[in-house]
Amino acid sequence: MKKTKIVCTIGPKTESEEMLTKMLEAGMNVMRLNFSHGDYAEHGQRIQNLRNVMSKTGKKAAILLDTKGPEIRTIKLEGGNDVSLKAGQTFTFTTDKSVVGNNEIVAVTYEGFTSDLTVGNTVLVDDGLIGMEVTAIEGNKVICKVLNNGDLGENKGVNLPGVSIALPALAEKDKQDLIFGCEQGVDFVAASFIRKRSDVVEIREHLKAHGGENIQIISKIENQEGLNNFDEILEASDGIMVARGDMGVEIPVEEVIFAQKMIIEKCIRARKVVITATQMLDSMIKNPRPTRAEAGDVANAILDGTDAVMLSGESAKGKYPLEAVTIMATICERTDRVMTSRLDFNNDNRKLRITEAVCRGAVETAEKLEAPLIVVATQGGKSARAVRKYFPDATILA
Repeated sequence: MKKTKIVCTIGPKTESEEMLTKMLEAGMNVMRLNFSHGDYAEHGQRIQNLRNVMSKTGKKAAILLDTKGPEIRTIKLEGGNDVSLKAGQTFTFTTDKSVVGNNEIVAVTYEGFTSDLTVGNTVLVDDGLIGMEVTAIEGNKVICKVLNNGDLGENKGVNLPGVSIALPALAEKDKQDLIFGCEQGVDFVAASFIRKRSDVVEIREHLKAHGGENIQIISKIENQEGLNNFDEILEASDGIMVARGDMGVEIPVEEVIFAQKMIIEKCIRARKVVITATQMLDSMIKNPRPTRAEAGDVANAILDGTDAVMLSGESAKGKYPLEAVTIMATICERTDRVMTSRLDFNNDNRKLRITEAVCRGAVETAEKLEAPLIVVATQGGKSARAVRKYFPDATILA
């Protein structure tokens, strides 16, 4: 029996009751709904399908709503067609949303684009596929030099690495999505692009105002500002998601693994949930088997202490969603078998609260007795999570 949980993004290929039943049997523990795509009717049907399956099979799974979050995107292009950009050419971004773009200019969704940037900053488009350097700012226009060849399209994400942006934590769409989540009774909210503690507080207050006080907030760390303010974000959150996709665009790619390890370690110390996400078995979107590097990536995240690993496109739109869950579950189960308990007697001198002291004592006792099971009585799950963070050999029954 695996202890590491699997989060599966559900899309058109996996939303049917038949597929959800198979995915639950294969090892899915959490259904992720990506609110960057789809409408309320689609997501509501997916939630209903999962609940029907759980009712029929007796199996359990949590529901996670992943917000779109504050983001910057390109707007319209002539004819809706992509345009080719050449290295060395001049390209302009404008905040005038009436502009229809071409291979020389495009409008962006963010009004503060010109005020947040300075000459010398880098602008990345479409997950970093096109890089540009800011050479001048004139009124509502940011003039850039294109650094590499590439095709620019409509509605593509724009990243500003190292730049602190003034976008609100909750866009109007996010507010409505969270209200929908409260009405549907989701278990978790994965909050995108969290940059500081106040972002988490704002989301929690919005949830409470609409009856979602029991919904747990998983803050997604996706940029340098979030990393800089990580300790205060962790304190305010119920858990953390290592969102390696945008993070790998916002910070140097060689730094991502060290950020991941830091986040997991601090979550273990804080006894809070941590999910490692993005491109874990990415090749399985098209292929029936993962690469050796991907299998090692999943295993290493588990060895570091992640509580859950996540499938994105692999389960939402890939050719082999069921195989991806099955293989990930196999990797989880195999790696869980070599995990040893982490009581850290010599390295952990923190003063313990009563709940944590009891949980630590339970794990120590179970280890000495070689007990196969630790039973945890819990209302909100805090005690069960505290036991889990010591990685006992015993199975946890909450």
